[in-house]
Amino acid sequence: MPVLSISYVNYRNLRNAAIDLLSKEVYFVGENGQGKSNILESIYYSAYSSSFRTNKDSEIIKNGEDKFSLRTLYKDSNESSHMIFTAFENGKKRIEKNGKTVKDRKELINTMPCVLFCHDDLEFAVGEPERKRFFIDQCLSMYDVLYIDLKRRYQKILRSRNQILKEMKYDFLDVYDVQLAECGIQIQKKRNDAIFKFNQIFGKLYEDITGIDGVSIKYDSSWKSTQNSVPTKDEVIQILLQKRDADKIMQTSMSGIHRDRINFSRNGKNFVPTASTGQRRLLAILLRIGQAIFYSQMTEKKPVLLLDDVLLELDPEKRQFVMGILPEYDQLFCTFLPGEPYERYKRSTTKIFKIKNGEWE
Repeated sequence: MPVLSISYVNYRNLRNAAIDLLSKEVYFVGENGQGKSNILESIYYSAYSSSFRTNKDSEIIKNGEDKFSLRTLYKDSNESSHMIFTAFENGKKRIEKNGKTVKDRKELINTMPCVLFCHDDLEFAVGEPERKRFFIDQCLSMYDVLYIDLKRRYQKILRSRNQILKEMKYDFLDVYDVQLAECGIQIQKKRNDAIFKFNQIFGKLYEDITGIDGVSIKYDSSWKSTQNSVPTKDEVIQILLQKRDADKIMQTSMSGIHRDRINFSRNGKNFVPTASTGQRRLLAILLRIGQAIFYSQMTEKKPVLLLDDVLLELDPEKRQFVMGILPEYDQLFCTFLPGEPYERYKRSTTKIFKIKNGEWE
């Protein structure tokens, strides 16, 4: 599903014009702060109607303006052309696909599936539990609309349960415990299955590149079963009852899939604390490569890869190696500083743009 072009109106510092992106690989070369990452962000925004750099759409608007819009042309696997239009004005977002209003962002899933490589990916290896859960949830959400619905429903139930804990309306807890258990178990099962499949990819990938074997993702769920990988509803309700006094004191739900932990282990021991900075950075990059492979295996489709200055902290040999082992993609977009040896990575199908002050040539 290659991106054909994007037309900008008041998008960050980029000029109000269309950029032709019809190429298998596209490199953006320029100094920091010139607009390279803004272009990658616009591709991601077109695909998911959200930014990977800010939660506030208002921050994307060019200085001195009061709105922005993107018009993105892309091709699907059948070589048919489509258009995604996104606009933000007066605090409201409007999304259209081929002229029809998109009411829910989940309708964009599989439109232009993007796998993003960026500096913040390091959080998936060394960050808070929430960021590690986010990575697994993202892997699932890229192709499973039902998972998106489950997560939304769980969050709604959780908010209601936390509210009655704050208001001390404890008579309602039994009802919400059943709802939380039923929805949470489905999420836990999907996470458990996804991590099992992901480990088949990731462990071998990490060993092939680093020579370190036995590295895998370990899923430590808040709700544990004495007999199975996923607990029954009755087991979860019993856990919630045991935690109820603590929930009342803290006025929040102290157990559930929102408190699951995801760690990296090697031969049964936590791997990250003993890993070097380079190993951690490589771990984060390989997670993204694994995510792209996982997506392709689950959907039989190739993703669009977005690499935003992720090679800078690797030595030259590792940079070359990472570029050489990128999984199959529908299209590849990379950003580089002028001093980087990007010429050695390019292919006959590569288009190179020089970016300066939001302009491209």
